[in-house]
Amino acid sequence: MRILLVEDDAQLGDGIRAGLKLDDCSVDWVRDGEAARLALPVHAYDACVLDLGLPKRDGLSVLKELRGQGNRVPVLILTARDSGADKIAGLDAGADDYLTKPFDLPELQARLRALIRRAGGAAAPTLEHGGVVLEPASKRVTRDGQPVVLSALEYALLYDLLRHKQHLRTRSQIEESLYAWGEEAGSNTVEVYVHRLRKKFGAEFIRTVRGMGYRLGDGA
Repeated sequence: MRILLVEDDAQLGDGIRAGLKLDDCSVDWVRDGEAARLALPVHAYDACVLDLGLPKRDGLSVLKELRGQGNRVPVLILTARDSGADKIAGLDAGADDYLTKPFDLPELQARLRALIRRAGGAAAPTLEHGGVVLEPASKRVTRDGQPVVLSALEYALLYDLLRHKQHLRTRSQIEESLYAWGEEAGSNTVEVYVHRLRKKFGAEFIRTVRGMGYRLGDGA
């Protein structure tokens, strides 16, 4: 999952970014509303964590412009503004959820997982295909009921493919999901991790569509 974090407090932003990375998210962090306005249309983010009291441009105006452009990325407002009027204004402007500071990091992680799940049209808290089950909350992966140990990037790739299992994923789309700014992928990174997942789940679990990308097959 690739998240845009918009937070001007350096200490808080660093803590949130570290916590989300532990939750297998790639995180781009900007510290003012203008930077957020420029970043959001460029990258295919899975969600945005947006403070309201930002330098250069208020978070609420960023949100209103984003929705005015038809961008439907899930947005979680994270702010110290805790009045009922502020919450109503944020939700009416197009936010999908609202969390006030101070907050517990596990709650933020859970709310983001729920937002992303709903945005993808999934009601269940697990992702399943061909006997493979992934539980995002616990990071547990099983195949036919047996646990499977995955590296961080193997897990991230599997998560991406399962979330988009009705669609073909190009290499660039996968890289966009797996890597934040400054985390460049190697020339054959995606191919390497596709190969590793095939070894664990069967050669037919991931199909290569020549010249286009990858999609889930019928399993082993």
